[in-house]
Amino acid sequence: MAEHKGSRFAHITKAHPCFNEKIHDKVGRAHVPVAPKCNIFCNFCTRDINNEEDRPGVASCVMSPDDAVKHVKEVTAEGPISVVGVAGPGDSLANEETLEFFEKLSKEDPDLIKCMSTNGLLLPKYADKLAELGVNSVTVTINAIDPDIAVDIYSFIKYEGKIYKDYDAVEILIKNQLEGVEKAAANGMVVKVNSVLIPGLNDEHIVEIAKEVKKRGASLMNVLPLIPLAKMKHYSRPDCSMMESVREQVEEIIPVFRACTQCRADAYGIPGKKSEDRHLGMTPQSHY
Repeated sequence: MAEHKGSRFAHITKAHPCFNEKIHDKVGRAHVPVAPKCNIFCNFCTRDINNEEDRPGVASCVMSPDDAVKHVKEVTAEGPISVVGVAGPGDSLANEETLEFFEKLSKEDPDLIKCMSTNGLLLPKYADKLAELGVNSVTVTINAIDPDIAVDIYSFIKYEGKIYKDYDAVEILIKNQLEGVEKAAANGMVVKVNSVLIPGLNDEHIVEIAKEVKKRGASLMNVLPLIPLAKMKHYSRPDCSMMESVREQVEEIIPVFRACTQCRADAYGIPGKKSEDRHLGMTPQSHY
């Protein structure tokens, strides 16, 4: 099992610009915005449809799975795109269109690396299906594994038809996130964990997340700076010294990816090259 996982990780890192800093400016990825709905409310998150902002949770439109497959064919013909992913603008697994897209893409182009990001709430439920559809890697955003910290990061979750708030919400979320990491890794998917660093709230806690997700089978972590928005618009963005200190602590436990550009849910092209990194709002309407 370990050998199998190692070979999978080696394959992903050779071709995935979000797993290997050395190819971040050489190999492209395409995010398709087929997942507008979300099932949790993060206090720093604002989802939007616009062409201006460069951040997660934003896209210029929402695509149908068929249009997304067509878009992938277009962009892979234009340049060196090796990875196709679903990253929102909501949560991938809160939208059945994500599974439909991967099913169609697997038939259309089985050799592309397929990845997706999720908050992890529904990952235990769908991990087997994702593996069956040929999804190679999953990024799970985990910002706290201590309910006392998580309760200040999330307002509520929607799970199995019910709304949960406060500690009821975060206890379900944390449990599912960790089980989801474990189940995805057991299915042979390479798991990266994203953690948003929020000064004064989880900056001293992220190392504990690293220890736990490493035990659960995660292969890589990505520590991201808070973008102060929504209920956390008055928080400070972490400075470079705080970011580097936390990354160094995490790196003693698990490898850290340091070149993330926190890109849009409709980004495509080469993320490390500004001249070759685009999004759908920059694309002629006739393209899609």
